[in-house]
Amino acid sequence: MQVHKHPLSVPHANAAYELTSFHFGTPGSGKKVYIQGSLHADEVPGMLVSQFLRKELTALEAAGQISGEIILVPAANPIGLAQAIHGAAFGRFDLTTGVNFNRAYKHVADDLKKSLDGKLGQDAAANVALIREHARASIADWQPQTDAAQLKKTLMTMAIDADIVLDLHCDNEAVLHIYAGTPLADAIAPLSAILGSHATLLAYEAGGEPFDEACSRLWWDLDEHFEHRFPIPAACLSTTVELRGEMEVSYDLARKDAAGLLQFLTLQGVLHADDAAAQAAAARLPEPLCQPTPLEGVEPLYAPHSGILIYTRELGARVAAGEAVADLIDPVSGDTTVLRSTIAGVFFARSAHRHVIRGMNVGKVAGAKAYREGDLLSA
Repeated sequence: MQVHKHPLSVPHANAAYELTSFHFGTPGSGKKVYIQGSLHADEVPGMLVSQFLRKELTALEAAGQISGEIILVPAANPIGLAQAIHGAAFGRFDLTTGVNFNRAYKHVADDLKKSLDGKLGQDAAANVALIREHARASIADWQPQTDAAQLKKTLMTMAIDADIVLDLHCDNEAVLHIYAGTPLADAIAPLSAILGSHATLLAYEAGGEPFDEACSRLWWDLDEHFEHRFPIPAACLSTTVELRGEMEVSYDLARKDAAGLLQFLTLQGVLHADDAAAQAAAARLPEPLCQPTPLEGVEPLYAPHSGILIYTRELGARVAAGEAVADLIDPVSGDTTVLRSTIAGVFFARSAHRHVIRGMNVGKVAGAKAYREGDLLSA
Protein backbone atom coordinates (compact mmCIF):
# COMPACT_ATOMS: atom_id res chain seq x y z
CA MET A 1 0.00 0.00 0.00
CA GLN A 2 1.14 3.49 -0.83
CA VAL A 3 -0.17 6.59 0.95
CA HIS A 4 -0.46 9.83 -1.02
CA LYS A 5 -1.05 13.27 0.47
CA HIS A 6 -2.79 15.89 -1.69
CA PRO A 7 -2.62 19.55 -0.54
CA LEU A 8 -5.79 21.48 -1.35
CA SER A 9 -5.01 25.00 -0.13
CA VAL A 10 -2.83 27.69 -1.68
CA PRO A 11 0.04 29.29 0.28
CA HIS A 12 -0.93 31.95 2.83
CA ALA A 13 -4.45 30.54 3.18
CA ASN A 14 -6.32 30.97 6.46
CA ALA A 15 -6.67 27.17 6.68
CA ALA A 16 -4.66 24.38 5.09
CA TYR A 17 -6.57 21.30 3.95
CA GLU A 18 -5.04 18.00 2.86
CA LEU A 19 -6.59 14.91 1.27
CA THR A 20 -5.21 11.39 1.82
CA SER A 21 -5.52 8.48 -0.60
CA PHE A 22 -4.43 4.85 -0.23
CA HIS A 23 -3.20 2.97 -3.30
CA PHE A 24 -3.20 -0.82 -3.67
CA GLY A 25 -2.04 -3.12 -6.47
CA THR A 26 -0.16 -2.13 -9.61
CA PRO A 27 -1.34 0.54 -12.07
CA GLY A 28 -1.76 -0.83 -15.58
CA SER A 29 -1.88 -4.50 -14.53
CA GLY A 30 -5.67 -4.72 -14.75
CA LYS A 31 -8.76 -2.65 -14.08
CA LYS A 32 -8.51 0.59 -12.15
CA VAL A 33 -10.94 0.98 -9.25
CA TYR A 34 -11.62 4.20 -7.35
CA ILE A 35 -13.55 4.15 -4.05
CA GLN A 36 -14.31 7.15 -1.85
CA GLY A 37 -16.24 7.63 1.37
CA SER A 38 -18.23 10.56 2.74
CA LEU A 39 -17.92 13.17 0.03
CA HIS A 40 -20.77 14.70 1.99
CA ALA A 41 -18.66 14.83 5.13
CA ASP A 42 -21.55 14.50 7.59
CA GLU A 43 -22.56 11.18 5.99
CA VAL A 44 -20.42 8.93 8.15
CA PRO A 45 -21.16 5.28 7.06
CA GLY A 46 -18.81 5.46 4.04
CA MET A 47 -15.89 6.42 6.26
CA LEU A 48 -16.46 3.40 8.51
CA VAL A 49 -16.89 1.02 5.58
CA SER A 50 -13.57 2.35 4.25
CA GLN A 51 -11.81 1.23 7.44
CA PHE A 52 -12.80 -2.38 6.77
CA LEU A 53 -11.88 -2.01 3.10
CA ARG A 54 -8.42 -0.69 3.93
CA LYS A 55 -7.72 -3.59 6.29
CA GLU A 56 -8.91 -6.21 3.81
CA LEU A 57 -7.19 -4.63 0.80
CA THR A 58 -3.91 -4.48 2.70
CA ALA A 59 -4.15 -8.22 3.37
CA LEU A 60 -5.22 -9.01 -0.20
CA GLU A 61 -2.31 -7.02 -1.60
CA ALA A 62 0.15 -8.84 0.66
CA ALA A 63 -1.28 -12.14 -0.58
CA GLY A 64 -0.92 -11.09 -4.23
CA GLN A 65 -4.67 -11.22 -4.80
CA ILE A 66 -5.16 -7.81 -6.44
CA SER A 67 -5.10 -7.63 -10.23
CA GLY A 68 -4.96 -4.00 -11.22
CA GLU A 69 -5.09 -0.83 -9.17
CA ILE A 70 -7.41 0.20 -6.33
CA ILE A 71 -7.47 3.73 -4.93
CA LEU A 72 -9.27 4.20 -1.62
CA VAL A 73 -10.09 7.67 -0.24
CA PRO A 74 -11.67 6.99 3.16
CA ALA A 75 -12.49 10.62 3.99
CA ALA A 76 -13.06 12.34 0.67
CA ASN A 77 -13.92 15.76 2.10
CA PRO A 78 -11.49 17.20 4.68
CA ILE A 79 -13.01 20.65 4.12
CA GLY A 80 -16.48 19.47 5.08
CA LEU A 81 -15.12 17.50 8.03
CA ALA A 82 -13.81 20.76 9.49
CA GLN A 83 -17.19 22.52 9.19
CA ALA A 84 -19.67 22.78 12.05
CA ILE A 85 -22.43 25.21 12.97
CA HIS A 86 -23.22 25.54 16.68
CA GLY A 87 -21.87 22.08 17.37
CA ALA A 88 -23.61 20.34 14.47
CA ALA A 89 -21.57 18.84 11.64
CA PHE A 90 -22.23 20.58 8.31
CA GLY A 91 -20.58 18.66 5.52
CA ARG A 92 -22.97 18.77 2.56
CA PHE A 93 -22.31 22.32 1.37
CA ASP A 94 -19.15 24.40 1.23
CA LEU A 95 -19.70 27.24 3.70
CA THR A 96 -17.49 29.53 1.61
CA THR A 97 -19.51 29.27 -1.61
CA GLY A 98 -22.75 27.52 -0.63
CA VAL A 99 -22.12 24.90 -3.34
CA ASN A 100 -22.93 21.24 -2.68
CA PHE A 101 -19.72 19.19 -2.41
CA ASN A 102 -21.32 16.63 -4.75
CA ARG A 103 -22.24 19.06 -7.52
CA ALA A 104 -20.44 21.16 -10.14
CA TYR A 105 -17.84 18.61 -11.25
CA LYS A 106 -16.28 19.22 -14.64
CA HIS A 107 -18.07 17.47 -17.48
CA VAL A 108 -15.02 16.73 -19.62
CA ALA A 109 -17.07 15.64 -22.62
CA ASP A 110 -17.50 19.31 -23.49
CA ASP A 111 -13.73 19.54 -24.08
CA LEU A 112 -13.40 16.09 -25.62
CA LYS A 113 -16.00 16.71 -28.32
CA LYS A 114 -13.49 19.17 -29.78
CA SER A 115 -10.17 17.54 -28.91
CA LEU A 116 -11.18 14.09 -30.22
CA ASP A 117 -12.58 15.31 -33.54
CA GLY A 118 -10.95 13.26 -36.32
CA LYS A 119 -9.00 11.06 -33.90
CA LEU A 120 -11.34 8.14 -33.11
CA GLY A 121 -11.34 4.91 -35.08
CA GLN A 122 -12.99 1.50 -35.22
CA ASP A 123 -10.88 -0.11 -32.48
CA ALA A 124 -12.92 0.14 -29.25
CA ALA A 125 -9.96 -0.49 -26.94
CA ALA A 126 -7.89 2.18 -28.70
CA ASN A 127 -10.81 4.61 -28.44
CA VAL A 128 -11.12 3.97 -24.69
CA ALA A 129 -7.41 4.59 -24.15
CA LEU A 130 -7.53 7.79 -26.24
CA ILE A 131 -10.64 9.12 -24.48
CA ARG A 132 -9.04 8.52 -21.09
CA GLU A 133 -5.89 10.31 -22.19
CA HIS A 134 -7.89 13.34 -23.30
CA ALA A 135 -10.06 13.20 -20.15
CA ARG A 136 -6.95 13.33 -17.96
CA ALA A 137 -5.72 16.33 -19.94
CA SER A 138 -9.07 18.08 -19.55
CA ILE A 139 -8.97 17.67 -15.78
CA ALA A 140 -5.35 18.81 -15.70
CA ASP A 141 -6.40 22.04 -17.47
CA TRP A 142 -9.07 22.79 -14.84
CA GLN A 143 -8.12 25.93 -12.89
CA PRO A 144 -9.88 25.87 -9.49
CA GLN A 145 -10.51 29.18 -7.74
CA THR A 146 -11.46 27.81 -4.29
CA ASP A 147 -10.30 25.04 -1.97
CA ALA A 148 -13.55 23.17 -2.61
CA ALA A 149 -12.99 23.30 -6.36
CA GLN A 150 -9.41 22.11 -5.83
CA LEU A 151 -10.81 19.19 -3.84
CA LYS A 152 -13.11 18.32 -6.75
CA LYS A 153 -10.23 18.49 -9.22
CA THR A 154 -8.06 16.27 -7.01
CA LEU A 155 -10.79 13.63 -6.68
CA MET A 156 -11.48 13.63 -10.41
CA THR A 157 -7.77 13.42 -11.23
CA MET A 158 -7.72 10.07 -9.47
CA ALA A 159 -11.07 8.81 -10.77
CA ILE A 160 -11.62 10.11 -14.31
CA ASP A 161 -9.81 7.21 -16.01
CA ALA A 162 -11.08 4.45 -13.70
CA ASP A 163 -12.97 1.38 -14.87
CA ILE A 164 -15.02 1.28 -11.66
CA VAL A 165 -15.97 4.20 -9.40
CA LEU A 166 -17.77 3.60 -6.10
CA ASP A 167 -18.92 6.78 -4.33
CA LEU A 168 -20.17 5.88 -0.84
CA HIS A 169 -22.88 8.15 0.59
CA CYS A 170 -25.94 7.83 2.81
CA ASP A 171 -29.34 9.52 3.03
CA ASN A 172 -31.06 11.18 5.99
CA GLU A 173 -33.04 8.03 6.86
CA ALA A 174 -33.22 5.32 4.20
CA VAL A 175 -32.87 1.76 3.10
CA LEU A 176 -29.83 1.03 0.97
CA HIS A 177 -30.23 2.33 -2.58
CA ILE A 178 -28.05 3.05 -5.62
CA TYR A 179 -27.77 5.72 -8.34
CA ALA A 180 -26.17 5.02 -11.72
CA GLY A 181 -26.35 5.93 -15.39
CA THR A 182 -29.02 4.24 -17.48
CA PRO A 183 -26.45 2.58 -19.82
CA LEU A 184 -24.93 0.89 -16.75
CA ALA A 185 -28.11 -0.97 -15.76
CA ASP A 186 -26.79 -4.47 -16.53
CA ALA A 187 -23.33 -3.79 -15.14
CA ILE A 188 -24.67 -2.45 -11.85
CA ALA A 189 -27.18 -5.28 -11.31
CA PRO A 190 -24.76 -7.62 -9.47
CA LEU A 191 -23.76 -4.85 -7.04
CA SER A 192 -27.43 -4.05 -6.41
CA ALA A 193 -28.14 -7.69 -5.60
CA ILE A 194 -25.05 -8.17 -3.40
CA LEU A 195 -25.64 -5.07 -1.30
CA GLY A 196 -29.39 -5.60 -1.05
CA SER A 197 -30.42 -2.38 -2.75
CA HIS A 198 -34.11 -1.57 -2.33
CA ALA A 199 -34.07 0.96 -5.20
CA THR A 200 -31.63 1.17 -8.08
CA LEU A 201 -32.24 4.52 -9.75
CA LEU A 202 -31.08 5.17 -13.30
CA ALA A 203 -30.76 8.33 -15.38
CA TYR A 204 -28.83 9.47 -18.44
CA GLU A 205 -28.36 12.83 -16.75
CA ALA A 206 -29.43 13.56 -13.18
CA GLY A 207 -28.55 17.25 -13.27
CA GLY A 208 -26.11 19.31 -11.25
CA GLU A 209 -23.00 17.38 -12.37
CA PRO A 210 -22.55 15.03 -9.39
CA PHE A 211 -19.26 13.17 -8.96
CA ASP A 212 -20.31 9.70 -10.14
CA GLU A 213 -21.91 11.12 -13.29
CA ALA A 214 -18.87 13.27 -14.06
CA CYS A 215 -16.90 10.02 -14.30
CA SER A 216 -19.38 8.03 -16.39
CA ARG A 217 -21.66 10.27 -18.47
CA LEU A 218 -18.86 11.42 -20.75
CA TRP A 219 -18.89 7.98 -22.41
CA TRP A 220 -22.48 7.99 -23.65
CA ASP A 221 -22.41 11.72 -24.33
CA LEU A 222 -19.44 11.21 -26.65
CA ASP A 223 -21.07 8.20 -28.29
CA GLU A 224 -24.14 10.32 -29.06
CA HIS A 225 -22.08 13.33 -30.17
CA PHE A 226 -20.15 11.25 -32.69
CA GLU A 227 -23.44 9.71 -33.86
CA HIS A 228 -22.40 6.14 -32.94
CA ARG A 229 -19.93 6.11 -35.85
CA PHE A 230 -17.16 4.76 -33.61
CA PRO A 231 -17.27 2.05 -30.94
CA ILE A 232 -17.38 3.96 -27.64
CA PRO A 233 -18.41 1.68 -24.77
CA ALA A 234 -19.64 2.86 -21.39
CA ALA A 235 -16.15 2.23 -20.04
CA CYS A 236 -16.62 3.57 -16.51
CA LEU A 237 -18.97 1.72 -14.16
CA SER A 238 -19.60 4.63 -11.81
CA THR A 239 -22.22 4.61 -9.09
CA THR A 240 -23.35 6.36 -5.93
CA VAL A 241 -24.13 3.87 -3.17
CA GLU A 242 -26.40 5.25 -0.45
CA LEU A 243 -25.54 3.26 2.67
CA ARG A 244 -28.92 3.63 4.43
CA GLY A 245 -29.30 6.55 6.89
CA GLU A 246 -26.97 8.93 8.69
CA MET A 247 -27.38 7.24 12.07
CA GLU A 248 -26.84 3.68 10.84
CA VAL A 249 -23.18 3.57 11.73
CA SER A 250 -22.25 0.17 13.17
CA TYR A 251 -19.46 -2.37 12.90
CA ASP A 252 -21.85 -5.07 11.69
CA LEU A 253 -23.30 -3.01 8.86
CA ALA A 254 -19.90 -1.64 7.80
CA ARG A 255 -18.33 -5.10 7.82
CA LYS A 256 -21.24 -6.46 5.74
CA ASP A 257 -21.09 -3.59 3.23
CA ALA A 258 -17.31 -3.86 2.84
CA ALA A 259 -17.62 -7.60 2.23
CA GLY A 260 -20.24 -6.92 -0.44
CA LEU A 261 -18.04 -4.39 -2.22
CA LEU A 262 -15.11 -6.81 -2.16
CA GLN A 263 -17.34 -9.58 -3.55
CA PHE A 264 -18.32 -7.27 -6.40
CA LEU A 265 -14.67 -6.48 -7.14
CA THR A 266 -13.98 -10.22 -7.19
CA LEU A 267 -16.74 -10.67 -9.79
CA GLN A 268 -15.11 -7.87 -11.80
CA GLY A 269 -11.79 -9.71 -11.84
CA VAL A 270 -10.01 -7.10 -9.72
CA LEU A 271 -9.64 -9.42 -6.72
CA HIS A 272 -8.87 -13.13 -6.75
CA ALA A 273 -10.17 -15.53 -4.12
CA ASP A 274 -7.59 -17.84 -2.57
CA ASP A 275 -9.24 -21.07 -3.78
CA ALA A 276 -11.89 -22.36 -6.18
CA ALA A 277 -14.52 -22.69 -3.46
CA ALA A 278 -14.08 -19.06 -2.40
CA GLN A 279 -14.18 -17.93 -6.04
CA ALA A 280 -17.40 -19.89 -6.56
CA ALA A 281 -18.90 -18.36 -3.41
CA ALA A 282 -18.11 -14.89 -4.71
CA ALA A 283 -19.97 -15.68 -7.93
CA ARG A 284 -23.18 -16.65 -6.11
CA LEU A 285 -25.53 -13.72 -6.07
CA PRO A 286 -28.55 -13.28 -3.80
CA GLU A 287 -31.93 -12.62 -5.31
CA PRO A 288 -32.25 -8.89 -6.05
CA LEU A 289 -34.63 -6.93 -3.85
CA CYS A 290 -35.61 -4.62 -6.71
CA GLN A 291 -35.49 -4.07 -10.42
CA PRO A 292 -33.91 -0.86 -11.77
CA THR A 293 -36.27 2.07 -12.07
CA PRO A 294 -35.84 5.51 -13.65
CA LEU A 295 -34.69 8.36 -11.44
CA GLU A 296 -37.35 10.35 -13.30
CA GLY A 297 -39.87 8.04 -11.60
CA VAL A 298 -38.98 9.07 -8.04
CA GLU A 299 -41.69 11.08 -6.28
CA PRO A 300 -40.43 13.51 -3.63
CA LEU A 301 -42.99 14.04 -0.86
CA TYR A 302 -43.19 17.58 0.54
CA ALA A 303 -44.76 18.91 3.72
CA PRO A 304 -47.77 21.12 2.82
CA HIS A 305 -47.50 22.94 6.16
CA SER A 306 -45.46 22.84 9.34
CA GLY A 307 -46.21 20.24 11.97
CA ILE A 308 -45.36 17.04 13.79
CA LEU A 309 -44.37 14.28 11.37
CA ILE A 310 -45.41 10.68 12.12
CA TYR A 311 -44.56 8.01 9.58
CA THR A 312 -47.21 5.33 9.12
CA ARG A 313 -45.24 3.17 6.69
CA GLU A 314 -41.80 1.70 7.27
CA LEU A 315 -38.82 2.32 5.01
CA GLY A 316 -38.58 -0.28 2.27
CA ALA A 317 -42.36 -0.72 2.14
CA ARG A 318 -44.05 -1.05 -1.22
CA VAL A 319 -46.89 1.42 -1.43
CA ALA A 320 -49.79 1.75 -3.83
CA ALA A 321 -50.83 4.95 -5.56
CA GLY A 322 -52.84 7.00 -3.09
CA GLU A 323 -51.55 5.09 -0.06
CA ALA A 324 -50.74 7.01 3.12
CA VAL A 325 -47.13 7.11 4.28
CA ALA A 326 -47.23 9.74 7.06
CA ASP A 327 -49.40 12.05 9.15
CA LEU A 328 -48.59 15.72 9.66
CA ILE A 329 -50.20 17.22 12.78
CA ASP A 330 -50.56 20.94 13.42
CA PRO A 331 -49.36 21.25 17.06
CA VAL A 332 -51.72 24.16 17.80
CA SER A 333 -54.99 23.21 16.10
CA GLY A 334 -54.47 19.47 16.24
CA ASP A 335 -55.56 19.16 12.61
CA THR A 336 -53.98 16.22 10.80
CA THR A 337 -52.97 16.07 7.16
CA VAL A 338 -52.36 12.64 5.66
CA LEU A 339 -49.38 12.53 3.29
CA ARG A 340 -49.90 10.09 0.43
CA SER A 341 -47.81 8.82 -2.43
CA THR A 342 -49.42 9.54 -5.77
CA ILE A 343 -47.51 6.69 -7.42
CA ALA A 344 -46.92 3.00 -6.75
CA GLY A 345 -43.40 2.17 -5.69
CA VAL A 346 -40.88 1.65 -2.90
CA PHE A 347 -40.79 4.07 0.05
CA PHE A 348 -36.98 4.20 0.25
CA ALA A 349 -35.99 7.44 2.00
CA ARG A 350 -37.42 9.89 4.51
CA SER A 351 -36.52 12.80 6.78
CA ALA A 352 -34.91 12.31 10.18
CA HIS A 353 -36.76 15.38 11.50
CA ARG A 354 -40.02 14.91 13.36
CA HIS A 355 -41.08 18.53 13.23
CA VAL A 356 -40.96 20.00 9.73
CA ILE A 357 -41.88 23.27 8.08
CA ARG A 358 -43.78 23.89 4.89
CA GLY A 359 -42.01 22.73 1.74
CA MET A 360 -39.54 20.36 3.39
CA ASN A 361 -38.85 17.08 1.60
CA VAL A 362 -40.10 14.37 3.93
CA GLY A 363 -39.88 11.24 1.79
CA LYS A 364 -39.13 9.60 -1.55
CA VAL A 365 -40.95 6.84 -3.40
CA ALA A 366 -39.29 5.06 -6.32
CA GLY A 367 -41.82 4.35 -9.06
CA ALA A 368 -41.40 2.34 -12.24
CA LYS A 369 -42.62 5.01 -14.66
CA ALA A 370 -40.70 8.17 -15.54
CA TYR A 371 -42.73 11.34 -15.13
CA ARG A 372 -40.25 14.04 -14.03
CA GLU A 373 -37.58 15.95 -15.92
CA GLY A 374 -34.93 18.58 -15.26
CA ASP A 375 -32.72 18.43 -12.16
CA LEU A 376 -33.62 15.15 -10.49
CA LEU A 377 -31.46 15.29 -7.36
CA SER A 378 -32.18 17.10 -4.12
CA ALA A 379 -30.12 20.16 -3.21
